[in-house]
Amino acid sequence: MGRLDGKVAVITGGARGMGKSHVRHFVSEGARVVFGDVRDDQGAAVAAGLDGQSCRYVHHDVTSEADWAAAVGTAMDAFGRIDVLVNNAGVLQFARIADMSLADFRRILEVNAVGCWLGMRAVIGPMTAAGGGSIVNISSIDGFTGAAGLSAYSASKFAVRGLTKVAAQELGQFGIRVNSVHPGGVVTSMLFEAAGSSDHADGGSFLQAMPISRFARPVEISRLVAYLASDESSFSTGSEFIADGGLLAGPGY
Repeated sequence: MGRLDGKVAVITGGARGMGKSHVRHFVSEGARVVFGDVRDDQGAAVAAGLDGQSCRYVHHDVTSEADWAAAVGTAMDAFGRIDVLVNNAGVLQFARIADMSLADFRRILEVNAVGCWLGMRAVIGPMTAAGGGSIVNISSIDGFTGAAGLSAYSASKFAVRGLTKVAAQELGQFGIRVNSVHPGGVVTSMLFEAAGSSDHADGGSFLQAMPISRFARPVEISRLVAYLASDESSFSTGSEFIADGGLLAGPGY
């Protein structure tokens, strides 16, 4: 406890799944958190379960410049600074290229990649004023390898990986570190909703290919994100941190 004492974090996609876990874990580690989502009822419920002195919920569509300005403004008004950004919001859809609409392809890129870029741009000023900070971009193992049915998702997560490296180069001079986290399968509603609508995902084969043959719990990713947000990772930037149960370590994927 206390790894994030004194830090103010903005977390996107915090109403459910990994984002909700990140919010709760950051608060438990001493951070003050502004988090957003488009699922306002679920977001408000998460906030209601936490200390109101440490947490604020805002409606936040990560593809909207106005919503980014509002989220950053809320953090500055409530807590006076921003030290951490966790670009967690994302969408997942299984569809083969031949079956996918252009609108769906663009929607996934807008949320997963453009939303990440907008977030990094929005916090440069406040983080620089604070003397530096840490940006953690949530990518995926699909930012390293392709899988049938995931053209848009994989493209967006490769983009997040590249954006992270460019931002680390540009922002290091301001004391801002930028790293990406690449989870494998995590037990979240988003994963199971997407898999349930797909005939391309084989969960059994996925697990059999892993040295740790199970899905991750969200908090296992949150602990890694908190480490990267903390001063304990002070010499890490432009790097990729994989949490996939060893899936990419072998030939089975």
